[in-house]
Amino acid sequence: MPNLTSWYRSAARDLPWRRREFHDGFGAWGVLVSEFMLQQTPATRVIPHLDAWLTRWPTPAAMAEATTAEVVQQWANLGYPRRALWLHRAAIEVVERHGGVVPRDVDALLALSGIGDYTARAVAVFSYGDRYPVVDTNTRRVLARAVEGRAHPAPPSRRDLALMDALLPDDDVEAALFNAATMELGATICTARAPRCEVCPIAEQCAWLAAGRPDTGDARRRQAAYEGSDRQARGTVLRLLRDAAPDAVPLAAVIPEWPDARQRDRAIDSLIADGLAETDGEGLTLPR
Repeated sequence: MPNLTSWYRSAARDLPWRRREFHDGFGAWGVLVSEFMLQQTPATRVIPHLDAWLTRWPTPAAMAEATTAEVVQQWANLGYPRRALWLHRAAIEVVERHGGVVPRDVDALLALSGIGDYTARAVAVFSYGDRYPVVDTNTRRVLARAVEGRAHPAPPSRRDLALMDALLPDDDVEAALFNAATMELGATICTARAPRCEVCPIAEQCAWLAAGRPDTGDARRRQAAYEGSDRQARGTVLRLLRDAAPDAVPLAAVIPEWPDARQRDRAIDSLIADGLAETDGEGLTLPR
């Protein structure tokens, strides 16, 4: 896919962490925080939160000293708040195991809380410049279509890493660009529902397009609606606790108007089980 990196150089979105003046002070900690935030969350929502987060906690050591309640409150409305807990634990582990420096070694990164194959390799590649395949949802979709001729990717597997590794240039810098370009293509051109094949820089090399964009029977599952979901109930409870912090909210006053009392109670119970809330039997608070 020779045209991919040249397309990326001219067409990549202007995201803050790609700017030279931003990236020079960003470092591995900034990459790690951004990757946690970008999991299942659009970049446009992440940008203001990332800046505020790194201003408040510019190093793992600074964040390791924060309370769980402060971390959950700062996470605000980014969604999937367990990521905030994992990031907090990872910061503590970086301090305890690595002297406050985010490690370069992929195995050491994988041993940190909340870090999987994608995030570990993203830190190694985009912060330290090492040559590894970085595979996210967007990358997998590009590989499925361009290389395998399928409309949508199969469930994630180690095979994705091997397939991407075989495509990477040998040069470390070019490999990092290729990783970023593939993700960008999936995010902006080779999208899940409405791919813009007419402007795709690798259209001539795409196996799926050459086959006439067939329905290969692997349609992606639609995400359940947010409105009226358990996720919405959890988010509403957390928002109430953030607004009241550090005070407790009486259990009887936790979204009493919620239309489904069982769903509300289920949301409260799940937040407590996940360590995102605490109760003394009378009131509910963010974890202290």
